[in-house]
Amino acid sequence: MPTEHNRERRRVTLTRDGPALIEGPVELVMDDGTTVTSDRFLVAICMCRRSGNYPFCDTSHRKHRSKPAAD
Repeated sequence: MPTEHNRERRRVTLTRDGPALIEGPVELVMDDGTTVTSDRFLVAICMCRRSGNYPFCDTSHRKHRSKPAAD
């Protein structure tokens, strides 16, 4: 639930085949209830769960992209 001091809107950019980009700083609540924070001005959140630094993106998704079909 937002408190009075953190009601400022944050921009979230969803990328195709990549991370969600969130203007920081952010506090993420994980599915087990723990919290993870980042004070960076732009935070890349892993959407594919392949990151070794989950929930933050480490570009592991790039290794798993399918190659375009040959003509």
